[in-house]
Amino acid sequence: MRRNLSFFFALWVSKLAMLGLRVLGRKGTNLPGGCAIFLCRDFLGRIPRPERVIGITGTNGKTTVANMVEDVLDACGVDYCCNRSGSNVDTGVASALIANCGWTGRPKKALAIFELDERSSNLSMPYIKPDLLLCTNIFRDSYKRNAHPEYIVDILNRFVPAGVKLILNADDLMCSSLKQDNPRVYFSIAAQPGEESGSENIVQDVRACPRCGETLDWEIRRYHHIGRAACPACGFASPQAAYTAVTLGEDEMLVENGGESHLFPLADRHLINVYNSLAAVALLRELGLPPEKIAGAMGGAAISATRYLEEEAGGRKVILHLAKGQNPVACSRAFQNIRDYPGEKAVILFLDDYFDAAHSVENTAWYYDADFEFLADGSVTQIVAAGARHWDVYLRLLMAGVPPERLAHTPATEEAAAVLDPSAQAVFILYDVYTIGLANRVKDQVKELFSKEG
Repeated sequence: MRRNLSFFFALWVSKLAMLGLRVLGRKGTNLPGGCAIFLCRDFLGRIPRPERVIGITGTNGKTTVANMVEDVLDACGVDYCCNRSGSNVDTGVASALIANCGWTGRPKKALAIFELDERSSNLSMPYIKPDLLLCTNIFRDSYKRNAHPEYIVDILNRFVPAGVKLILNADDLMCSSLKQDNPRVYFSIAAQPGEESGSENIVQDVRACPRCGETLDWEIRRYHHIGRAACPACGFASPQAAYTAVTLGEDEMLVENGGESHLFPLADRHLINVYNSLAAVALLRELGLPPEKIAGAMGGAAISATRYLEEEAGGRKVILHLAKGQNPVACSRAFQNIRDYPGEKAVILFLDDYFDAAHSVENTAWYYDADFEFLADGSVTQIVAAGARHWDVYLRLLMAGVPPERLAHTPATEEAAAVLDPSAQAVFILYDVYTIGLANRVKDQVKELFSKEG
């Protein structure tokens, strides 16, 4: 699309708004883009795009992967623009492009890295037309927004532009099926020695062959529908990957690509973050960075503290762990991580949706898709459920088999630390995306409690 008067008016107003917000000490990461799109509905289609645009999408992990990629690019001295500090919907992308252009709209940087919301990809991808698009995975998410994973697959299939090169998770049959006519490469984790097959999860969204409907045979199923499968009737199978993590150590992985093997650091050993690290490696290699540079830069990368953070007080651990609100798969991953964490531990749950809790109304059906059963493990010595829906969480935990003597619950989130057993050796605080402030305040309360006890 050509730039017209409507575009220039929207651009100048949004740039002035961005300047004004900065004078006021505000970041201005979403409002300028919102103004631009309000004044010029096809603004994203008219603003000149950088020479190369990279998109990162998927249900879970896209923020973590985008942050890893950007950290590596920073360490390698690559200049780029991104929407790291803003929204991943169309207004956030527009704000990032406005910040990266002059008063005529021409971009200042040749490379753009955008985290893109999968549900609203119809508002961004047809306009920015990424050259490379990474999809981490596709799972069921919030009922009120994402309905069902096949619904998201349909949106992406309709609005990801033809010809865009895709980087897809070979171990996710929904993700790997996207845009069949587009060029693609896959990433995968090979079956590890001693790794047990079989999913313990309630949710299993891929059971039948997408080609003929026969029940799939699984070589390995790690969680939900993540694993390697084949159809005994028609021969359909998980695709072969160009990037394969063949061995996993405590803090590194060996990745095979093109007949060569290279070691890359792991910021976190949990499987979902191994997939995130592998996805970042695949994207960076497709961008043309040599493996040695990637490995060296990833050595200093870490999972964002807004996703996972361990601190110590009084010789004991206090751990912040994101549990994405109303997302049964993300919460199940967090619950399993807690169960698998060594030693005894207590858990504080802030699972209410931030916005719904303000009105005391929330669809709680997702609790029954989430694997609270992981928290019934004997190593979890106490669970504190706090928030407007504390009775609902308490009931779900009882149904999961957690003994009532291990449970405490309160509507007052700020009082969660007060009912915590001070003898706990480690405490996990699980929180929603929008309650990081609450989680940090309670973390400080727990640390103070541990310091006194210590």
